Amino acid sequence: MIGEGKSWFFKGMKDGVPIGLGYFAVAFTLGIASKKAGLNAVQASLMSAAMLASAGQFAGIGMIASGAGYVEMAVTEVVVNLRYLLMSSALSQKVQRDKPYYHRFFMAYGVTDEIFGAAMSVEGQLHPAYMYGASASAAPGWVLGTLLGAAMGMVLPERMMSAMNVMLYGMFLAVVIPPSKKSRIIAGVVAISMAASAMFAALPVMEEVSSGFQMILLTLLIAGGAAALFPIKEKEEEKDNAA
Repeated sequence: MIGEGKSWFFKGMKDGVPIGLGYFAVAFTLGIASKKAGLNAVQASLMSAAMLASAGQFAGIGMIASGAGYVEMAVTEVVVNLRYLLMSSALSQKVQRDKPYYHRFFMAYGVTDEIFGAAMSVEGQLHPAYMYGASASAAPGWVLGTLLGAAMGMVLPERMMSAMNVMLYGMFLAVVIPPSKKSRIIAGVVAISMAASAMFAALPVMEEVSSGFQMILLTLLIAGGAAALFPIKEKEEEKDNAA
């Protein structure tokens, strides 16, 4: 069992390396924003180490800069990060059933959009060590990028910073495209999700709705519809559990 966990851990580390590189680029801009909000490099990097949430951190930094109170900031962070509740619920169903329940608490630290996408694309049931490995290689990129961005990011040209912001989206496409090639259903769900997200962004009525709530609504509608129309058959589930 130890050998099995070791192989899963290194598989997670391997899949987490490109995620960590993408995180480094985006976290660099986060570090610059932190510096402008009045945080020093140590404070900014500690925030990244504790949170691992780009949208939540950018929202928090904006509130720090505006002088918002602690309660207002806490409520905002809960709302912005609510989507991780859905991701965690999905991952909890994918974890190997014979593993102790406490693993789910430790796995929660690494539940990000990109690590979630990589974990869900793994065939069959998921060993908790995979999440530990992915977090071990991805999280340092996020923390180091924040640290260097707060310490020296202001000296970089603006064009370079704009280019670095795009890298994370390219990395996320690299996570989504491989499983989409294997399944027409997944490809269709991805296409519908992109179209629906663009529509939500264009609707005036959605301007007052936070991005976190928009993502939750889209997830419930699209994922729920896909689960109802294309449910996993019992034989496939039993085969996954046996593996």
